[in-house]
Amino acid sequence: MGSFGRKVERFFQIFIDNNGYVKVLEGLQNTLIIAVLGLVLGILLGTVIATVRVMPRYKTLPKVLNGISSFYVALFRGTPVVVQLLVFYYVVLPLTGINMTGVQVSVMVFGLNSAAYISEIMRSGIMSVDSGQMEAGRAVGLSFGTTMMKIVIPQAVKNILPTLGNEFIALIKETSVVSFVGAADLYSAFNYIGSSSYEFMVPYLVMAIIYIVLVLIISFAIKVMERSLRKSDRRS
Repeated sequence: MGSFGRKVERFFQIFIDNNGYVKVLEGLQNTLIIAVLGLVLGILLGTVIATVRVMPRYKTLPKVLNGISSFYVALFRGTPVVVQLLVFYYVVLPLTGINMTGVQVSVMVFGLNSAAYISEIMRSGIMSVDSGQMEAGRAVGLSFGTTMMKIVIPQAVKNILPTLGNEFIALIKETSVVSFVGAADLYSAFNYIGSSSYEFMVPYLVMAIIYIVLVLIISFAIKVMERSLRKSDRRS
Protein backbone atom coordinates (compact mmCIF):
# COMPACT_ATOMS: atom_id res chain seq x y z
CA MET A 1 0.00 0.00 0.00
CA GLY A 2 1.36 3.41 -0.98
CA SER A 3 2.03 6.32 1.32
CA PHE A 4 -1.21 8.09 0.37
CA GLY A 5 -3.18 4.87 0.89
CA ARG A 6 -1.82 4.59 4.43
CA LYS A 7 -2.80 8.19 5.09
CA VAL A 8 -6.34 7.47 3.91
CA GLU A 9 -6.51 4.31 6.03
CA ARG A 10 -5.32 6.23 9.09
CA PHE A 11 -7.89 8.96 8.41
CA PHE A 12 -10.78 6.49 8.30
CA GLN A 13 -9.51 4.79 11.43
CA ILE A 14 -9.75 8.05 13.38
CA PHE A 15 -12.90 9.14 11.54
CA ILE A 16 -14.89 5.94 12.24
CA ASP A 17 -13.24 3.94 15.02
CA ASN A 18 -12.33 6.93 17.18
CA ASN A 19 -15.67 8.72 16.55
CA GLY A 20 -14.06 11.47 14.53
CA TYR A 21 -17.27 11.69 12.52
CA VAL A 22 -19.08 12.93 15.64
CA LYS A 23 -16.80 15.96 15.81
CA VAL A 24 -17.20 16.53 12.05
CA LEU A 25 -21.00 16.47 12.31
CA GLU A 26 -20.88 18.81 15.29
CA GLY A 27 -18.50 21.11 13.41
CA LEU A 28 -20.70 21.08 10.30
CA GLN A 29 -23.77 21.84 12.41
CA ASN A 30 -22.06 24.77 14.16
CA THR A 31 -20.69 26.09 10.86
CA LEU A 32 -24.19 26.16 9.37
CA ILE A 33 -25.75 27.62 12.53
CA ILE A 34 -23.21 30.45 12.66
CA ALA A 35 -23.49 31.21 8.94
CA VAL A 36 -27.30 31.02 8.70
CA LEU A 37 -28.07 32.92 11.91
CA GLY A 38 -25.29 35.39 11.15
CA LEU A 39 -26.81 36.04 7.73
CA VAL A 40 -30.33 36.47 9.15
CA LEU A 41 -29.06 38.91 11.79
CA GLY A 42 -26.99 40.68 9.14
CA ILE A 43 -29.98 41.06 6.81
CA LEU A 44 -32.25 42.42 9.55
CA LEU A 45 -29.73 44.88 10.98
CA GLY A 46 -28.28 45.72 7.55
CA THR A 47 -31.74 46.60 6.22
CA VAL A 48 -32.31 48.97 9.15
CA ILE A 49 -28.93 50.63 8.58
CA ALA A 50 -29.53 50.92 4.84
CA THR A 51 -32.94 52.49 5.46
CA VAL A 52 -31.40 55.01 7.84
CA ARG A 53 -28.73 55.91 5.30
CA VAL A 54 -31.22 56.63 2.51
CA MET A 55 -33.57 58.68 4.69
CA PRO A 56 -33.93 62.36 3.79
CA ARG A 57 -31.64 64.25 6.16
CA TYR A 58 -33.61 67.44 6.62
CA LYS A 59 -33.86 67.09 10.40
CA THR A 60 -31.33 66.51 13.17
CA LEU A 61 -32.32 62.93 14.10
CA PRO A 62 -31.77 61.45 10.60
CA LYS A 63 -28.38 63.20 10.45
CA VAL A 64 -27.33 61.77 13.83
CA LEU A 65 -28.55 58.26 12.92
CA ASN A 66 -26.74 58.46 9.59
CA GLY A 67 -23.52 59.44 11.37
CA ILE A 68 -23.84 56.51 13.79
CA SER A 69 -24.59 54.12 10.92
CA SER A 70 -21.61 55.37 8.89
CA PHE A 71 -19.31 54.89 11.90
CA TYR A 72 -20.70 51.38 12.49
CA VAL A 73 -20.13 50.36 8.87
CA ALA A 74 -16.59 51.81 8.85
CA LEU A 75 -15.75 50.05 12.13
CA PHE A 76 -16.85 46.58 11.12
CA ARG A 77 -15.60 46.82 7.53
CA GLY A 78 -12.26 48.20 8.69
CA THR A 79 -11.29 45.37 11.06
CA PRO A 80 -10.81 41.64 10.34
CA VAL A 81 -13.56 39.37 11.61
CA VAL A 82 -11.05 37.34 13.65
CA VAL A 83 -10.05 40.53 15.51
CA GLN A 84 -13.71 41.27 16.18
CA LEU A 85 -14.18 37.75 17.56
CA LEU A 86 -11.17 38.06 19.87
CA VAL A 87 -12.18 41.52 21.10
CA PHE A 88 -15.77 40.47 21.85
CA TYR A 89 -14.80 37.16 23.49
CA TYR A 90 -11.74 38.23 25.48
CA VAL A 91 -12.46 41.93 26.12
CA VAL A 92 -16.15 42.84 25.86
CA LEU A 93 -17.60 39.76 27.58
CA PRO A 94 -15.26 39.87 30.63
CA LEU A 95 -15.85 43.61 31.03
CA THR A 96 -19.64 43.25 30.86
CA GLY A 97 -19.82 40.00 32.84
CA ILE A 98 -21.97 38.35 30.17
CA ASN A 99 -21.61 34.59 29.73
CA MET A 100 -21.82 33.36 26.14
CA THR A 101 -20.55 30.27 24.39
CA GLY A 102 -18.12 30.44 21.51
CA VAL A 103 -20.92 29.62 19.07
CA GLN A 104 -23.17 32.36 20.46
CA VAL A 105 -20.38 34.93 20.28
CA SER A 106 -19.60 33.82 16.73
CA VAL A 107 -23.24 34.22 15.66
CA MET A 108 -23.36 37.70 17.16
CA VAL A 109 -20.04 38.85 15.69
CA PHE A 110 -20.69 37.37 12.25
CA GLY A 111 -24.16 38.94 12.27
CA LEU A 112 -22.80 42.38 13.21
CA ASN A 113 -19.99 42.08 10.69
CA SER A 114 -22.31 40.90 7.94
CA ALA A 115 -24.74 43.74 8.69
CA ALA A 116 -22.05 46.28 7.78
CA TYR A 117 -21.60 44.71 4.33
CA ILE A 118 -25.27 43.91 3.74
CA SER A 119 -26.23 47.49 4.61
CA GLU A 120 -24.15 48.70 1.66
CA ILE A 121 -25.53 45.95 -0.56
CA MET A 122 -29.09 46.80 0.48
CA ARG A 123 -28.47 50.52 0.07
CA SER A 124 -27.35 49.99 -3.53
CA GLY A 125 -30.40 47.78 -4.10
CA ILE A 126 -32.73 50.46 -2.70
CA MET A 127 -31.12 53.10 -4.90
CA SER A 128 -31.58 50.85 -7.95
CA VAL A 129 -35.37 50.91 -7.45
CA ASP A 130 -37.10 53.64 -9.45
CA SER A 131 -37.66 56.71 -7.27
CA GLY A 132 -41.22 56.84 -8.56
CA GLN A 133 -42.00 53.82 -6.37
CA MET A 134 -41.33 55.84 -3.24
CA GLU A 135 -43.24 58.81 -4.60
CA ALA A 136 -46.22 56.61 -5.45
CA GLY A 137 -46.29 55.13 -1.97
CA ARG A 138 -46.13 58.54 -0.30
CA ALA A 139 -48.80 59.85 -2.68
CA VAL A 140 -51.33 57.29 -1.44
CA GLY A 141 -50.67 58.25 2.17
CA LEU A 142 -48.08 55.67 3.24
CA SER A 143 -45.32 56.74 5.63
CA PHE A 144 -41.65 56.62 4.61
CA GLY A 145 -41.05 53.47 6.67
CA THR A 146 -44.14 51.66 5.39
CA THR A 147 -43.30 52.52 1.78
CA MET A 148 -39.77 51.23 2.26
CA MET A 149 -40.83 47.94 3.88
CA LYS A 150 -43.81 47.14 1.62
CA ILE A 151 -42.77 48.55 -1.75
CA VAL A 152 -39.11 49.51 -2.11
CA ILE A 153 -37.21 46.88 -0.09
CA PRO A 154 -39.01 43.83 -1.63
CA GLN A 155 -37.99 45.09 -5.08
CA ALA A 156 -34.47 45.83 -3.85
CA VAL A 157 -34.07 42.27 -2.51
CA LYS A 158 -34.80 40.87 -5.98
CA ASN A 159 -32.00 43.01 -7.40
CA ILE A 160 -29.42 42.05 -4.79
CA LEU A 161 -30.26 38.35 -4.34
CA PRO A 162 -27.09 37.09 -6.09
CA THR A 163 -24.95 39.41 -3.95
CA LEU A 164 -26.67 38.18 -0.79
CA GLY A 165 -25.84 34.65 -1.93
CA ASN A 166 -22.21 35.65 -2.22
CA GLU A 167 -22.33 37.09 1.30
CA PHE A 168 -23.70 33.77 2.60
CA ILE A 169 -20.90 31.90 0.85
CA ALA A 170 -18.36 34.28 2.40
CA LEU A 171 -19.86 33.63 5.85
CA ILE A 172 -19.59 29.86 5.36
CA LYS A 173 -15.90 30.17 4.53
CA GLU A 174 -15.12 32.72 7.24
CA THR A 175 -16.47 30.45 9.97
CA SER A 176 -13.14 28.62 9.82
CA VAL A 177 -11.77 31.22 12.29
CA VAL A 178 -14.32 30.63 15.08
CA SER A 179 -12.03 28.06 16.71
CA PHE A 180 -10.11 31.09 18.06
CA VAL A 181 -12.94 31.55 20.57
CA GLY A 182 -13.43 27.87 21.34
CA ALA A 183 -16.29 27.15 18.93
CA ALA A 184 -16.21 23.70 17.35
CA ASP A 185 -16.43 24.09 13.58
CA LEU A 186 -15.31 22.08 10.56
CA TYR A 187 -11.74 23.30 10.85
CA SER A 188 -11.40 22.30 14.51
CA ALA A 189 -13.01 18.91 13.78
CA PHE A 190 -10.58 18.03 10.99
CA ASN A 191 -7.69 19.54 12.91
CA TYR A 192 -8.56 17.10 15.72
CA ILE A 193 -8.49 14.18 13.28
CA GLY A 194 -5.17 15.37 11.86
CA SER A 195 -3.65 15.78 15.33
CA SER A 196 -4.87 12.33 16.39
CA SER A 197 -3.47 10.62 13.29
CA TYR A 198 -0.39 12.85 12.90
CA GLU A 199 -1.46 13.11 9.25
CA PHE A 200 -3.04 16.35 8.06
CA MET A 201 -3.08 15.83 4.28
CA VAL A 202 -6.26 13.74 3.99
CA PRO A 203 -8.27 15.53 6.74
CA TYR A 204 -7.61 18.91 5.16
CA LEU A 205 -8.42 17.61 1.68
CA VAL A 206 -11.74 16.24 2.93
CA MET A 207 -12.45 19.52 4.72
CA ALA A 208 -11.83 21.45 1.51
CA ILE A 209 -14.18 19.14 -0.39
CA ILE A 210 -16.95 19.68 2.19
CA TYR A 211 -16.59 23.47 1.89
CA ILE A 212 -16.74 23.20 -1.91
CA VAL A 213 -19.88 21.06 -1.73
CA LEU A 214 -21.54 23.56 0.62
CA VAL A 215 -20.72 26.43 -1.72
CA LEU A 216 -22.06 24.52 -4.74
CA ILE A 217 -25.32 23.75 -2.91
CA ILE A 218 -25.77 27.40 -1.93
CA SER A 219 -24.99 28.58 -5.47
CA PHE A 220 -27.55 26.16 -6.89
CA ALA A 221 -30.19 27.29 -4.38
CA ILE A 222 -29.59 30.94 -5.29
CA LYS A 223 -29.98 30.16 -9.01
CA VAL A 224 -33.26 28.34 -8.31
CA MET A 225 -34.54 31.34 -6.34
CA GLU A 226 -33.51 33.71 -9.14
CA ARG A 227 -35.37 31.65 -11.75
CA SER A 228 -38.44 31.54 -9.50
CA LEU A 229 -38.39 35.32 -9.08
CA ARG A 230 -37.99 35.87 -12.83
CA LYS A 231 -41.00 33.63 -13.50
CA SER A 232 -43.12 35.53 -10.97
CA ASP A 233 -42.08 38.80 -12.60
CA ARG A 234 -43.18 37.54 -16.03
CA ARG A 235 -46.53 36.38 -14.64
CA SER A 236 -47.12 39.75 -13.07
